[in-house]
Amino acid sequence: MPNYVRSKQKGGTFFFTVALQNRQSCLLIDHIDLLRESVRYVKSRRPFTIVAWVVLPDHIHAVWTLPDGDNDFSRRWQLIKTLFTKKLKATTQYKHSIWQKRFWEHEIRTSDDLTAHINYCYLNPVKHGLVASTHEWPYSSFHRDVQRHLFDHNWNSIISDKNEK
Repeated sequence: MPNYVRSKQKGGTFFFTVALQNRQSCLLIDHIDLLRESVRYVKSRRPFTIVAWVVLPDHIHAVWTLPDGDNDFSRRWQLIKTLFTKKLKATTQYKHSIWQKRFWEHEIRTSDDLTAHINYCYLNPVKHGLVASTHEWPYSSFHRDVQRHLFDHNWNSIISDKNEK
């Protein structure tokens, strides 16, 4: 097995994929409030900026920017996963392991790379056939970005129209 070396960039922007062990599970959306509480708690103690975020039934894609001088995204994910697991087990009968041990991370190095990964997050529910359009998926920071006028409400319909021409 190759030795994977995580980025050490301090204050960087990163794309993440974090998945459940059971890839047929719907735990993340079934218990979205517990996940949101866990993220808010960790974010309040170890700040980071959520650039983009989408929660699917069995995995999360996120783009974060860490504070200057900080590169400890691994600890943040560990805390989010641990807190969500504890909350889930305290409020349900769930007894199994929940998360895959590792997560995938990619350091964002250019504005084109950032745009591509934000788009990947927002298009992922469509790609998985969960909805026909990005705005239909409720578990995404896309709605926040529409309110900030960063995206049009019908954004992926506009992309599809351009690709068909």
